[in-house]
Amino acid sequence: MTVSEVQERNPLAGGPGVVGEALIGNTGQVAEPASMVIFGVTGDLSRKKLIPAIYDLAHSGQLPPDFDLIGFARNTTDVKARLRESVREHARTPFDPVVWDELAERIDLVQGSFDDTAAFARLAARLAELDVRRGKPGNYVFYLSVSPSAFEAVCDQLAITGLNRTAHGWRRVVVEKPFGHDLASSQALGAALERVFPPSSIYRIDHYLGKETVQNILALRFANGMFEPLWNNRHIDHVQITMAESVGVAGRAGYYDGVGAARDVIQNHLLQLLALIAMEEPVAFDADSIAAEKIKVLSATELLGPLAETSARGQYGAGIENGVPVAGLVDEAGFPADSATETFAALTVGVATRRWAGVPFFIRTGKRLARRTTEVAVTFRPPAHGSPAARAAAVSNVLVFRVQPDDGIELHIGAKRPGDGMHIQPVSLGMDFRSVFDPAPEAYERLICDVLRGDATLFPRREEVEWSWRVIDPLLDYWAGVGRPDNYLSGTSGPESADRMLSRSGRAWRSLRPDRAGRLGEVGPIEGFGPTSLADRS
Repeated sequence: MTVSEVQERNPLAGGPGVVGEALIGNTGQVAEPASMVIFGVTGDLSRKKLIPAIYDLAHSGQLPPDFDLIGFARNTTDVKARLRESVREHARTPFDPVVWDELAERIDLVQGSFDDTAAFARLAARLAELDVRRGKPGNYVFYLSVSPSAFEAVCDQLAITGLNRTAHGWRRVVVEKPFGHDLASSQALGAALERVFPPSSIYRIDHYLGKETVQNILALRFANGMFEPLWNNRHIDHVQITMAESVGVAGRAGYYDGVGAARDVIQNHLLQLLALIAMEEPVAFDADSIAAEKIKVLSATELLGPLAETSARGQYGAGIENGVPVAGLVDEAGFPADSATETFAALTVGVATRRWAGVPFFIRTGKRLARRTTEVAVTFRPPAHGSPAARAAAVSNVLVFRVQPDDGIELHIGAKRPGDGMHIQPVSLGMDFRSVFDPAPEAYERLICDVLRGDATLFPRREEVEWSWRVIDPLLDYWAGVGRPDNYLSGTSGPESADRMLSRSGRAWRSLRPDRAGRLGEVGPIEGFGPTSLADRS
């Protein structure tokens, strides 16, 4: 089906965005007529992310022709009205009543629970009715916006009612993290999904992979000739991967207690970022080729020890968030006073390949930190030649991928400050995506569109998930035997143990405090000749 045919058949398809143009996932596929079922349509994820993203796709004309949406929930009273308000509040594009009304006409609801086979039979009948009414081939997406504990029950019901099988069209299932809580549970979950759907039909959502900056890691590496010759242990000193949040975990005790920062963020988001930084160039930019290279990296990734010195964990205490006093974790509703759940986690890993041997990757994440930011910083070695004075004045160049909130790419270099004498000051050569490109779609827009097109490039494979657990599990086992996490004040950069973790090697974390230009990282000039520091000077 051509783009023009899609636009002719679908009043919501108004532009060329039906076919992706990005380097990653550019399969040239056009989304076919399909129906999507969201299990848990009344939950937070659906209301805040999924339905607004579907509305944004409708607003920009990127939904497939004859698209229908069915929400499955225990209580369907006033659901459409609530979804309308969610779109008003959370959609990226302006609220247009005409677009919403057209979309709402394609939204249907089925009431039932996950153990109610009769409800799934009603769902099957409704989907079949839509296929007949619109002449669709039976293409279904099942989005499991539910707790992972319900994945198996939903999939079993889909199998009982035959919704996982089709003689025509295709069936796809989308699952959200966490993909288990350790390697064993992840393997069991993968096996449960694959009993009902073939691996090629299972789409594991990691919304970080839908962000433009993340996709631009590969674009910058492989579409520009200047970086790849330097992308190795001869030129790179270390890599820092940071996801810092300024908010706490209020209202999420039911999910977060017992999970912690390492499971919640590092095992999935941040190890995926590491894989993209460290992977070799794929033979093609398609799902199979990229997954193969990421699996090679993750299978070669290992914790560096001793863990008492190369890792850190913490739990936030009372402090200040955005100028307002806030409570510590154990004072949050739902958290027991003796909770050992970490809200800050840091670790050191290496990648045992010829390219990366000897290069440490420092990974950290935390809540109630000084600033919200996610970035990958590749620090290059300073020049090893020239006069002693020249070597002393040199700075370590840093290439920074800013993932959020102000996505872009920066290259930190050393430049002479105007005036007498050789005073070297770090400066940034930067590119802000918002100032160069049109507004990018949100991650869930991109990923939902890819599911509908059948492009699995941005979705982790089961093997990637399980290799990531093999990295994290030994650290979690170690932490379980060494007592409670360290305490740190809300609004700071984390526990002191994290600073000691890097200082032992003569390095320091990039600052979480903004400099005078509002950027993160290095702060202030370097006076005269002397080595630079990436320390947090706040």
